[in-house]
Amino acid sequence: MTQRAPTIDLVPARVPGRRPLAGATLGINQILWANDDLPELAPPIEPLTILDEMARLGYKGSQLGRTFPRGDALRQALRERGLRIAEVYASLECTTDGPVPGALERGRARLAELHAVDGDVLVAALSLSPDRVGRGGRADGADVPRLSDQGLDRLARLLEKLAAEAQAVGRRLAFHHHVGTYVETPDELERLMAVADPGLVGLCLDTGHWLLGGGDPVAALKGYGERVSHVHLKDVDSAVAARMRTGEIPGFLDGLRERVFTEIGSGTLDVAGVLDALAARDYRGWMIVEQDTTWRPPSESAAISQAIVTYALRELAGDR
Repeated sequence: MTQRAPTIDLVPARVPGRRPLAGATLGINQILWANDDLPELAPPIEPLTILDEMARLGYKGSQLGRTFPRGDALRQALRERGLRIAEVYASLECTTDGPVPGALERGRARLAELHAVDGDVLVAALSLSPDRVGRGGRADGADVPRLSDQGLDRLARLLEKLAAEAQAVGRRLAFHHHVGTYVETPDELERLMAVADPGLVGLCLDTGHWLLGGGDPVAALKGYGERVSHVHLKDVDSAVAARMRTGEIPGFLDGLRERVFTEIGSGTLDVAGVLDALAARDYRGWMIVEQDTTWRPPSESAAISQAIVTYALRELAGDR
């Protein structure tokens, strides 16, 4: 049986014995210290140092990083720091006709890694597509390549199969919409969610990718409700996003180089609104702070985001 992640203890009770989001767990993804898409943007940092910093700042878990140790060495490192692996990310290659041969096997390999580290959520997303990554943040045009109806159906069936296999070993699958892929905009995600079995395929709502894709995270949380089973808390720099939408910044990877994702509370994200919407449904999953790149030292950015989330939760509890 999968061990339940420890709960955060950030805020006093609004009413005796009850805190907003008392059943949720605050984590952070290692991409802030070790960017997978653009590793050249930051000097290498020892993986155990990354784990030390997460624990020092009060975070409870992380994505399985590519630089992290594996096996007993990882289990010991996590245990010593009171951390868990919240998620493993599965990037599935796809064309307009759907997932390519081998995509399911790649997903299964990532599920096996999740199970091996006693992690919680398999976060499935599409790989960056050459004909979409250059249109990141402006993917709503009529000439933008999209999944065909057949491709959409093939994707839904693959996700259902992978989710069923995850459930069989006590894990969950949540689909992650992503800028620069064939499921970026609210309309594209709605098409997929409409044909994928809600009893199997949950949703990882990434607030930053949702904003860049043209959506409102608070409205999405209210609209998708219980289907949101995993959350990435991510903020967006409004000036960089505006330049991406006009094409001055020509694509998603260039947006990352300009640090389009910023510290929580520093951009356009309605932090209080997101937390309030999650609290209204008594959300009990992970809330994973994620910032792909930063102009600051990574631990400084992580501390800023943790402080803002903590403050917003205290405001939500009525403790001023």
